[in-house]
Amino acid sequence: MNHFLRKFNNLPPSPFISLPIIGHLYLLKKPPHRTLAKISEKHGPLLFLRFGSRPVLLVSSPSHAEECFTKNDVVFGNRPNLLAGKYLGYNYTTLAWASYGQHWHNLRRIATLEILSTQRVQMFADIRRHEVRPLLQRLVRGTTNHIVDMKEAFFEMTLNIWMMMIAGKQYYGDSAEKVEESRRFKEIVTETFQLSGATNIGDFLPLLKWIRVNKLKDKLKRKG
Repeated sequence: MNHFLRKFNNLPPSPFISLPIIGHLYLLKKPPHRTLAKISEKHGPLLFLRFGSRPVLLVSSPSHAEECFTKNDVVFGNRPNLLAGKYLGYNYTTLAWASYGQHWHNLRRIATLEILSTQRVQMFADIRRHEVRPLLQRLVRGTTNHIVDMKEAFFEMTLNIWMMMIAGKQYYGDSAEKVEESRRFKEIVTETFQLSGATNIGDFLPLLKWIRVNKLKDKLKRKG
């Protein structure tokens, strides 16, 4: 009991009442990042909330964020086991979804050596230059003729860089081939990002985990 009280007293302040079962979920409104920003602005840079069964630390100052991710990075190294990670993250085994441990260290080492090392970054410099040039030309044309969708432009450039690095393919631009394949690939990537960010109520309220509130689980299974 004393251990529990000490642990509870060490938590950051929580300025709102935590309701049974749902916790502070009742505070969230769309878009959630603006809601959380307003809460931080009013009540402080470090707050403790509870989203259903999940404890949440709301950090909104550079100094506190630095302390979390430098001095206490191992403490915050684990990832929550969300439904998306099970199906899109191959049962939490990819770098984005794996929790801190030996497997995560191996993935990080591979990514550092094969993608992010100085040698690899320099090796792929020509690919980046080759893809940035048509983007700049597209922006110049757009200033006189029409509005440029920056989200789509950067999306296509990034995918081109990825595919040139991985498979030597270019899916967008004047020299792109296999239009149908590129269209399908873009659909897959777009849907994967959307599903990764979608909210599954069962992740926060375990009592509802087996209730099919929406078809998100079915979509994740198909995509995974």
